Amino acid sequence: MNDLECLCTEECASGFNPFCECTLEECNCQDVANLIGEKKKETFEEIKKLINSQYDMEQTWNRVTKNWDYEYKFRKGGRTLCAFYVKPDKLGFMIIFGKAEREKFELERKSFSSTVCELYDESQTYHDGKWMMLELTDLSLKNDIEHLLHLKRRPNKK
Repeated sequence: MNDLECLCTEECASGFNPFCECTLEECNCQDVANLIGEKKKETFEEIKKLINSQYDMEQTWNRVTKNWDYEYKFRKGGRTLCAFYVKPDKLGFMIIFGKAEREKFELERKSFSSTVCELYDESQTYHDGKWMMLELTDLSLKNDIEHLLHLKRRPNKK
């Protein structure tokens, strides 16, 4: 049996398990929480709730084979806002900044934590933008993440 197979005993929301096909608001599926730990799952859920409160986005789970096991992506109109990445005991959050977003970041740099500024500086810049990966252990970067998202795209929910 796959370690992440949905083991819910009643219908529930797909939540954090990419194999859960449940439909209600509360999900009892704890399999991915076992993969990354309850605290990181709570971090994921809280930031996901923040994103959902401000953005109307398609959300999809994907299997990833390179450095992460799973990806949870927020997209609209073929453009990605951000993505979470999951592997044993790790939760990553990625946002990619094009040239315009990098310029906005530089203008507002002083409003970000030193941790985020260091990660930004260390992030690899490719032909399609700067790929910034934050490894999340708790909610300490939540305000920075919200600010990064606003640089990337204005909220589309009122």
